Amino acid sequence: MKKHLKTILGPVIVIGTIAAFVYYLARHPQTVDQIKHMPPATLLALLALYGLWFIAYALVTRGSLHLYGKHMGLQENFLFNAYSNLINFFGPGQSGPIFRGAYLKKKHNLGIKQFMFTMLIYYAFYGVISVGMMMVGTRPWWQTVLLVIGATGGSAYILRWYRRRSKQKQTLMLDPIHIAWIGAATVLQLVTQAVIYMVELHNVGAGASMGQALAYTGVANLALFVALTPGAIGIREAFLTFSQQLHHIDTGTIVAANVVDRATYLVFLGILFILVFSLHAREKLSIASLKSTAKDE
Repeated sequence: MKKHLKTILGPVIVIGTIAAFVYYLARHPQTVDQIKHMPPATLLALLALYGLWFIAYALVTRGSLHLYGKHMGLQENFLFNAYSNLINFFGPGQSGPIFRGAYLKKKHNLGIKQFMFTMLIYYAFYGVISVGMMMVGTRPWWQTVLLVIGATGGSAYILRWYRRRSKQKQTLMLDPIHIAWIGAATVLQLVTQAVIYMVELHNVGAGASMGQALAYTGVANLALFVALTPGAIGIREAFLTFSQQLHHIDTGTIVAANVVDRATYLVFLGILFILVFSLHAREKLSIASLKSTAKDE
């Protein structure tokens, strides 16, 4: 029942979000003008920043594999992450994580439980840093500290619980260097995301401060934890709209900035698609052979 609900709910949210975007833009033509007059240099800068964001995620993959003594070449790492990003956005449900788990099990002998643990480590860093971003620029310092401590404690508890449950105590090499690598790569990814949002906000005429941009980024990132749609379409916009008391950015700016961001990210995915296709990723990654593995799991 839950599976069918998510399958139905995702398209409904996407269609509703597109309809809301169209309705809002029709009633606020000045927003369309702001987007139409985006300088080409700004688009190129955003694409370069998304490239850095992608590199950071590839570095997370590298650190995650090293936790279990696994290694992946540079080209394979690029194709693996490019392909998973594409199918995660355009594929049904949780296509990206399913592909990643099946591929790493078949090609690198990384068990599904091991893969899940590496993802939990990444999500722990992602969540704690996002909570800190959400609060640091707009709320009293003690509230920020308390929330970050709470998020860190909750994440540590979940990691410890999953590690015991999955019986990885004897097999996991908890090398602090590899943990720090994942953390540093996640910081790079989220700082890059904050810069992307700052550029987009300023492009649509918002004089957002650094604190506002960080709060905006933190809220947008946390929306991904309940992403029922590709790229959290609709979910992210709702989170940002209902958290205006944190970042103090008005609804019109949120809509305009998100239209710019969605359009830019689609261009970036188009570039990834061209690279994946031209480098024959399906053959090099042996995508066809993964179907049986995914079904078994």
